[in-house]
Amino acid sequence: MAVVGTAPARPARPAWQEPPRRITSIVKGLVIAAITLVMLYPFVYVIAISFSAADAARSGDTLLIPAEFSLAAYRTIFAGDVVTRALLVSAGVTLVGTLLSVVMTVTLAYGLTRTREVPGSKFVLYLVLFTMLFGAGIIPNYLLVKELGLLDTYASLILPGAVSAFNLVVVRNFFMNLPQELFDSARIDGASEFQILWRIVVPLSKAVIAVIALFYGVAYWNDFFNAMIYLNDSEKWPIQLVLQQYVLQGSPLDQMAVSGQVEAAPKTIQMAVVVVATVPILLVYPFLQRFFTKGVLTGAIKG
Repeated sequence: MAVVGTAPARPARPAWQEPPRRITSIVKGLVIAAITLVMLYPFVYVIAISFSAADAARSGDTLLIPAEFSLAAYRTIFAGDVVTRALLVSAGVTLVGTLLSVVMTVTLAYGLTRTREVPGSKFVLYLVLFTMLFGAGIIPNYLLVKELGLLDTYASLILPGAVSAFNLVVVRNFFMNLPQELFDSARIDGASEFQILWRIVVPLSKAVIAVIALFYGVAYWNDFFNAMIYLNDSEKWPIQLVLQQYVLQGSPLDQMAVSGQVEAAPKTIQMAVVVVATVPILLVYPFLQRFFTKGVLTGAIKG
């Protein structure tokens, strides 16, 4: 008589490896949609108010679509040279600062990966990590900038934060995971360290470089605190400080050298300044999004 054996039981898989149930997928979709709406509504509302006529803004009829479309707020803020000049200042500081920060971060990170060839590199790395735990504070930083003669200069907006310790660690960890055989073969062929960095390391590290460039660019564009502390000349203010003074502090734009006849309500002008200060940096992100996950995860987790 044949004995029918039972099939061995399949080992239970972890819950995160099981296919999601239909109700779970629906709930996740609803939650994500709700979060997206909550995040988008304030920005859409700001844009709608900025394109509304003065009467519609005062009456509160505008929610997501301008009740009465008007460009009066943008004509008002661009009638003088305050907003235009502030935008140019922010763009210049962001471009120059990002380029300088990326170059300094990449070169320093590469030097810190050569612990055997560069004496004292471990000590420098410990100093960098120390800055992640302790900061000097506002007053010592101000005194340092003052002693260096950087007060009321654009350099005061760039040099104090030229190298981020976090970005440096991310880039260094990324470099540490590159195949060392490439470096050894390049040295055998007579390549210098600069040639290795420029021709091998940089092309292989486009993802992480793009990510830290985005980090630096957003930081420089959104920074108003350094400008508020180090700049006394209002003509050198970046757009974020103009935004902070007008929208948050309530200083009227007509006292900030805006010329021409005011055609819009103060609320629409405030929202227009917010849009002008926010949109340029948002336009950069889609071009770097594909590098974001790869660059951050590879540089932060491995090592």
